[in-house]
Amino acid sequence: MALIPLPPAPKPLVYVGVTLASLALLPPAIVARVRAMPSDRPRVHLVQDMDNQSKYKAQAASTIFADGRAMRPPVAGAIARGSLPGDDHVRLGWAGGAWTTTFPREVTVNMAFLERGRERFNIYCTPCHGAAGYGDGMVSVRAMELVNNPAIGNGTAWVQPKNIHEPEIRVQPVGQVYNTITNGIRTMAGYGSQIPILDRWAIAGYVKALQRSQSATTADVPGGRADALELRDLRPVEGEEGE
Repeated sequence: MALIPLPPAPKPLVYVGVTLASLALLPPAIVARVRAMPSDRPRVHLVQDMDNQSKYKAQAASTIFADGRAMRPPVAGAIARGSLPGDDHVRLGWAGGAWTTTFPREVTVNMAFLERGRERFNIYCTPCHGAAGYGDGMVSVRAMELVNNPAIGNGTAWVQPKNIHEPEIRVQPVGQVYNTITNGIRTMAGYGSQIPILDRWAIAGYVKALQRSQSATTADVPGGRADALELRDLRPVEGEEGE
């Protein structure tokens, strides 16, 4: 059976088809160009989410405040980033290219200072490090129970809080202890945003006193009063964790 050739398409229809095909290629071509070319204009946000919100711009008027201004004066006592008062000793625990071994001049080391450190230590540090600093706080005890329970802790990991009486930690300068409290270390978060500077120094002082209490001997007691002292080892006894 002989095939009957189709008649050629009308030229106007061919022109329309080519035009539509060319126009269909324009959107992906424009998108590809925009994605490839750098621009100082913001991207097109089809889904706004929270990217663009209502706001006041500089020097704009506002009916919210009595003076009619949207811009507010700085809050009293506000400090610009990077402009904290004091030297590196009190702010960072660092001076002369090394951790400081002394307390800054802003603090007075006495029993009231150490008592303040003990109080702050019990609030912020004891839950993980324990009352005596051996890493046996209630958070750690509970975490270890969960990790060791196959029904709950399968695949869960827990990093034991540091024992502050370990030799490599006991010899750390007080400035380094302060820095650890401020910025954290390893899996420990920093407390710089939660604890004021002088309270962080108080905690550092109490940590050094706590370390000294567990490594001292009767020979360290002045005035011949060693025989009247009861030396106590505060390390946890095996089987008593969490009690």
